[in-house]
Amino acid sequence: MLGGGFIGRFYAESLQGQRSRDKVVAIYARREETAQKFAADYGCTFQSTDMEAVIAHPDVTLVCIALPNNLHAPAVALCAKHKKNVVCTKPLGRTAAEALTMMQQVEEAGIFGGYLEDLCYSPKFLKALETVKSGSLGRILWAKSRETHPGPHSDWFWDKEQAGGGCMLDLGCHCVEIARNFIGKDVRPVEVMCWAATQVKPIDAEDHAIALVKYENGAIGQFEVSWTFRGGMDLRDEVMGTEGTIWINNFLRTGFEMFTTGKAGDYVAEKAESDAGWLFPVGDEVNDLGYNHMFTDMFRAVEEGRDAAETFYDGYVVNAILDAAYKSAETKQWEPVNLPVWRGQEGLTQASGAVEYDADHYLIKEEMTHYGKKKLILKEKASGKIIEREV
Repeated sequence: MLGGGFIGRFYAESLQGQRSRDKVVAIYARREETAQKFAADYGCTFQSTDMEAVIAHPDVTLVCIALPNNLHAPAVALCAKHKKNVVCTKPLGRTAAEALTMMQQVEEAGIFGGYLEDLCYSPKFLKALETVKSGSLGRILWAKSRETHPGPHSDWFWDKEQAGGGCMLDLGCHCVEIARNFIGKDVRPVEVMCWAATQVKPIDAEDHAIALVKYENGAIGQFEVSWTFRGGMDLRDEVMGTEGTIWINNFLRTGFEMFTTGKAGDYVAEKAESDAGWLFPVGDEVNDLGYNHMFTDMFRAVEEGRDAAETFYDGYVVNAILDAAYKSAETKQWEPVNLPVWRGQEGLTQASGAVEYDADHYLIKEEMTHYGKKKLILKEKASGKIIEREV
């Protein structure tokens, strides 16, 4: 494990508990006391403030990167050097160029590279994705994801140079990949329109952003992210298709609510703002946020010699979309997504929404009225005229 802080501990709780045969054997941390505490808590046999010593350790078969964003690239380079399989927390890089280099280093070294996008492994997401892939929603037209909370837990997130950006890079990477999965990861993202601003926090990066991502097949991805939202962490996804809709609430209003005076308060859930009043605890946080399913997929993929559901390539595509979003926020225009390496479909066009009613008409809508008649809204093929008919 590279990193003994908040996310490293989340990862360790999950990966050592899910399959009961995976073990953190070595820990790297930038501070000696952090490494010692982590090693004691999780039974690591080796600890060091020397990153390369941990990666090169003979007992290490896979490296998990849980470090600040600016340290992902040097860590991946060392994994490639020592031919160690690697999984990396999100976002993969601070920019698409950085992520592409990391992806190429992993591929050239012939090692496994997994992208730790936990929200694409949450139980609700996996069920929704299965439903979408089965065709229950028809053709996907729109996928929206929202992640908002009062801000991250460590100082480096707030430093634009170390983090590479603000809430858009921190949270938007989740939202973009969620939408890609629903729309189809082989469908090319073509351009982005984004608004971003620093509304509240005294920082150089953005603390609130909203964007639209246009895909080659006509589908739209949408995200809203914020470090200014009050009330805890809000994780919600929506998917709309020609034949149905899915709404997902991952963290607030999930069916577990409690009230307390706070006199005996303790940890409630990630990013919770209070330990008093009405609270929304999470039943099994590491599972509900997808960590268990994520590490199970990663480890099985290594053992089976296959790609995980989320790869370094996916992380690179996400970074490219966010690069376009940052540029759009500056220019106030639609900006193209630059993908010098693209491994999906080419030349898709938007499908026609026309549904035939009969030889002379397209069906726009049909509904049952309160007085028992079915009403049809039709378009005449020859004239283009819109008519209504009761049957």
